[in-house]
Amino acid sequence: MKYLLLIIFFLVSLTVVTHSQIVFPSPNQVKMRKGNLTLGKEISMYAEDTTMFYLNFFRTEVLCSTSVRWMKKESEADICWMTDSSLSPEGYRINISPQQMVIMACDERGFTYAVQTLRQWVTGSGGNLIFTCADISDFPRMQWRCFLLDSGRQYHKISTIKKYIDMASLLKMNYFHWHLTEGLGWRIEIKQYPRLAQIGGSVGKGEEQQGFYTQEEIQEVIEYASQRNITIVPEIDMPGHAEAALSAYPEFSCFGLPAEVPQHGFSQNIFCAGKEEVLHFLKNVLDEVCALFPSPYIHLGGDEAPKGNWDKCPDCQKRIAEMNLKDSHDLQLWFAAQMADYLKLKGRKAIFWGDVVYHDGYLLPDNTVIQWWNYRGRKDLALRNALNHHYPVICSSNYYTYLNFPVTPWEGYTEARTFDLQDVYQNNPSDKVISEKNPLVIGMSCALWTDYGVTERMIDRRLFPRILALSEQMWYQGELLDFPRFYQNILQRKEWFEQLGFEFGPFFKSKEKGDYSRD
Repeated sequence: MKYLLLIIFFLVSLTVVTHSQIVFPSPNQVKMRKGNLTLGKEISMYAEDTTMFYLNFFRTEVLCSTSVRWMKKESEADICWMTDSSLSPEGYRINISPQQMVIMACDERGFTYAVQTLRQWVTGSGGNLIFTCADISDFPRMQWRCFLLDSGRQYHKISTIKKYIDMASLLKMNYFHWHLTEGLGWRIEIKQYPRLAQIGGSVGKGEEQQGFYTQEEIQEVIEYASQRNITIVPEIDMPGHAEAALSAYPEFSCFGLPAEVPQHGFSQNIFCAGKEEVLHFLKNVLDEVCALFPSPYIHLGGDEAPKGNWDKCPDCQKRIAEMNLKDSHDLQLWFAAQMADYLKLKGRKAIFWGDVVYHDGYLLPDNTVIQWWNYRGRKDLALRNALNHHYPVICSSNYYTYLNFPVTPWEGYTEARTFDLQDVYQNNPSDKVISEKNPLVIGMSCALWTDYGVTERMIDRRLFPRILALSEQMWYQGELLDFPRFYQNILQRKEWFEQLGFEFGPFFKSKEKGDYSRD
């Protein structure tokens, strides 16, 4: 009995000690040291530039209401912020001793990620802030770490957009893919074509499906994101998923007829590739998009564009003949190339969904990036074709990075379109491709699409806890923990995320799955 009590005491003590050491995503190298750095009601800090955003961020999110004195010498400060040009971009080091904490990075992004780690590292007791002593060295596994939010099918409040920008930064993602146009809604104000938002923003009939963002609101969101080292990548879908736009401007369709808007899925009503006025219209749209968004990448969609109308349209068929194209798919490649070339003139890169490279044809320009998604339907066809053509690739296989796929069947999602925490942690095809270390594979994206009426109140439970596994795969370079331990780490950190306002959904498909299904 005595030994059993000692074992229980040891395990409880270990849990208490390691709780503050659980960080999502995991830092790459952590060397624990003896003792704690305990800071009281007034903290002294040193920084080369005290106006940097991450310092205010640190004061707000880590120090809370504790007052700060700025010191002129680093040796006199409790916390020092030091620029170290030898560190890799986005990387950081934190050295915590009982006397002082030193935070080092070569850029603002690294300092911001250090703050995100310290938010999870700090504990409090008796009005003091306590940091377990350690040496932490951290840097990302991949260049592109992204979260996509579909505001096309469902309109989201600005506060909701900011919430998930905060989440992306907390999980050390650096891109926020904002899906702004869809068959069910055109959400971005284009001043030259006001009906796009005024009419196209209200074609959806369901809950939370009416609305658009003014350019002033979008600028506010961009600034908010940039302060958290998040680049917002807008998506303007073309030629498909265009029913909302064509409801406002039917003359840009093949036959000039108002488009019917399906409440689910997509239709044959896509932008006409044969009319010069359509190309002119879309380039004018991109002028305003590029003026708004400083992102070096603009996403142009390109997926799920059925060619039934193009096959019958005299303008499209004339274009195919004039350009000596093979067929309507080749016409889409030609169309995509015109848009990508236009972005190239503006110093931007064009991202397309993998549909455009299912078949060879008209060559895309060298500023093209392919986003591989449809693993469920086409396995790695788009990925391999893109790599064969030397296009950079973003991995976002719908198995298992599409977090709109529920854990158990719901609405239009059958059992075949479900997955749980263990599935994504152990079997994510995107993660396996990243492990191949092909330099053309620049990173991974995860997505929350809002089809079938995924409203704002549902988002958290679709994201958590599965997005924690995805952020771990995006950031952490070491050997992943075995799944039971990773699961236990989430349980220990779950309450902390809930206090930030993130609600957890189910972990597993059934309570019988595994011996650790105790959520």
